Amino acid sequence: MNEELITIRGVVRALDGSDALVEVEQGGCGRCHEEGGCGGQQLTQMFCGGPKSYHAENTIGAGVGDRVVVATAPGSVRRTANLAYGIPLLGAIGGAFIGMPLAGDAGAVMGAVAGLVAAFAYIGLRMSRKTGTTENRPYIVSRS
Repeated sequence: MNEELITIRGVVRALDGSDALVEVEQGGCGRCHEEGGCGGQQLTQMFCGGPKSYHAENTIGAGVGDRVVVATAPGSVRRTANLAYGIPLLGAIGGAFIGMPLAGDAGAVMGAVAGLVAAFAYIGLRMSRKTGTTENRPYIVSRS
């Protein structure tokens, strides 16, 4: 399973230890108009106007103002999306499923809210333990 890295171009705006704050001009992978592209750039532009900045590991020693290419490991975007969207959705549905037989519609609503709270608590705990590995972090691969 040899997947390609997901890359995006940007400009280094600040340095923070071994990290760089990189401003990207477009959202998504930049393959929106290619076959198999996800259309993420259009979605990003629709909801979030203007350039965005992200922290990336500065593996090449880029300086402020350098144009760079930032990469992230294949599958890391999918895993992050699953954590951010999938877990809360499953929590709400699971809570509603459990609450419905106990107290009808009110139980389903209360169960859904309890499921969401539990899901966000799980995500917060997981984020505080920094369970992500360094190979899943975005990093600068080259100057462009």
